[in-house]
Amino acid sequence: MTDEFDYDLFVIGAGSGGVRAARMAAAQGVRVAVAEERYLGGTCVNVGCVPKKLFVYAAEFAQAFRDAAGFGWTVNDTRFHWPTLRDNKTREIERLNGVYARLLDNAGVERIEGTATLAGPHTVRVGERTISARNILIATGGWPFIPDVPGRELAITSNEVFYLERFPSRVLIVGGGYISVEFAGIFNGLGAKTHLSYRGELFLKGFDRDLRDNLARQMAEQGVDLLFDSHVEGITKNPDGSLAVSFADGHQLTVDTVLYATGRYPNTRGLGLEHTAVEIAANGAIRVDDRFRTAEPSIYALGDVIDRVQLTPVAIGEAMVLVDNLFNGADRVMDYTDIPTAVFSQPPIGTVGLSEEQAREALGDKVRIYRTEFRPMKQTLAGGSDKVLMKLVVDDASDRVIGCHMVGEGAGEIIQGLGVALRAGATKADFDRTVGVHPTAAEEFVTMRSPV
Repeated sequence: MTDEFDYDLFVIGAGSGGVRAARMAAAQGVRVAVAEERYLGGTCVNVGCVPKKLFVYAAEFAQAFRDAAGFGWTVNDTRFHWPTLRDNKTREIERLNGVYARLLDNAGVERIEGTATLAGPHTVRVGERTISARNILIATGGWPFIPDVPGRELAITSNEVFYLERFPSRVLIVGGGYISVEFAGIFNGLGAKTHLSYRGELFLKGFDRDLRDNLARQMAEQGVDLLFDSHVEGITKNPDGSLAVSFADGHQLTVDTVLYATGRYPNTRGLGLEHTAVEIAANGAIRVDDRFRTAEPSIYALGDVIDRVQLTPVAIGEAMVLVDNLFNGADRVMDYTDIPTAVFSQPPIGTVGLSEEQAREALGDKVRIYRTEFRPMKQTLAGGSDKVLMKLVVDDASDRVIGCHMVGEGAGEIIQGLGVALRAGATKADFDRTVGVHPTAAEEFVTMRSPV
């Protein structure tokens, strides 16, 4: 590389994808800088996966305390203290921010605090500073969206929910994706009267229908008020500070907090894209090819800002592909097939591969379905009504397992391993030949013999 430019790679956004790209590029000996206007680690570390999972752990204690009695434990006077959870979480996030800073510093990446905007194909401005770069990577992630309903300014998003001054005793969550479902479990588990409103007939669109039905039933049994085919028309503030929420069907709810989890949109506003040939889609996502190149040859984009698969490990994988192509002479593309994922609802969902509906659409009646639903062993003494659902989707012609799905404790951990099996092309016969670990719920995945 010559010194024609200040940097060989300038990264806008220090989230999971941006940090990985910056570090791996610097390891190749090229000059790299990364600009971040908020916090190192992006959505996942600060207002996403990490704090949310910590809150999920906190919420799960409520059921653990209830289950304990059946195993001989007496647990008295349990109380939840919101400031302790909130502040301990914040300290952990601050620790992780420091870890990200050290990773970048140790890799030789220059960290620049401030808002970066494009001024041309090779030019970035940060404050009063103008910087030139041979290649520019946009990794600015997504931003939560609240639809234009009257009183929208009274609602909060997942950006604010982790820092609430007071824990609400009544909460309405609006949305039908994994964020809304996860927060419904969190608030319910922590003791709030929880309502979930979704405009569709059932949440988690795109997931296997059996999983959606099963989770909805169990959440309702746990006390979450599920309002499907429900449309919020407006929010007003009562004299006592509570919020009155009006719905299209005429009914009203009074709650303390309204959390909108109606999606995250690509964070491209104010980037200065008009000074380049970069093209964006109707929802603001940056258009890229299969090697993350934009219409501007020197500018690349990856992660949530391109709106393909909004998952942290995917952004990291995309970053590895990009760096290999840019600095190692590779010609790789990202493989988005069979990506395992989890919804940390209560109970959680784990899934990899095709749903039954997707498989039937692709293969017609050449599909075998194996399904089991049972009461987990833990509940035999705990006395709860929890059920585990497991499901395999098999291509009848090849006997390959093309979908694995689960609702139940440990679903995310179990599906990670099954993701390896699917990537390796495992057949149903391979599953059948595998000896189960007894007694576990996971062994059911290798003992289902009769298709339904």
